[in-house]
Amino acid sequence: MKKEIIKEIEIPEGVEVKFEEDELIVKGPEGENRRKFEKRIFEIEVKPDKVVLYHKKATKKEKKMINTSAAHIKNMIAGVQKKFEYRLKACFSHFPITIEIKEGKALIKNFLGEKIPREVEIPQGVEVKVNGQNISIYSCNKELAGQTAADFEKATKVPRRDRRVFQDGIFITHKAGREI
Repeated sequence: MKKEIIKEIEIPEGVEVKFEEDELIVKGPEGENRRKFEKRIFEIEVKPDKVVLYHKKATKKEKKMINTSAAHIKNMIAGVQKKFEYRLKACFSHFPITIEIKEGKALIKNFLGEKIPREVEIPQGVEVKVNGQNISIYSCNKELAGQTAADFEKATKVPRRDRRVFQDGIFITHKAGREI
């Protein structure tokens, strides 16, 4: 059954939203987010105080796309107001792990006694702070912050070992907005 679907997202004060061609640009006090949306699936209209997503004859597929895009836009607006934060902790039982940030890369040294450090690429727009064994990742783009945190976890994954026995590694302890 096809019906008209309209989704409205409020724009708070201090946040500027523009839609140019197929790219939505959100600017705020913490930074800027950009994302491309396909115009042929649904329409996006930016008004002074809200963003409107709509489709005149939407099926289930268009409804899913509108709701997903609305969630992305809400995350973009929230990110330019206050940066998303992910916290990680380096855990070890014998060999102390040290993390060092150099030139857009994080070097994980002495993991399981390895002589060659493991590297994690830090994307542009992501800020990483290391305080002893605690790592904090900040970004106004939620997807970049989450992917960087996942890259840290993946870099210290121990292959072909029982996770219950070999518990060394870097693990996410706090995602954007909730404890784990």
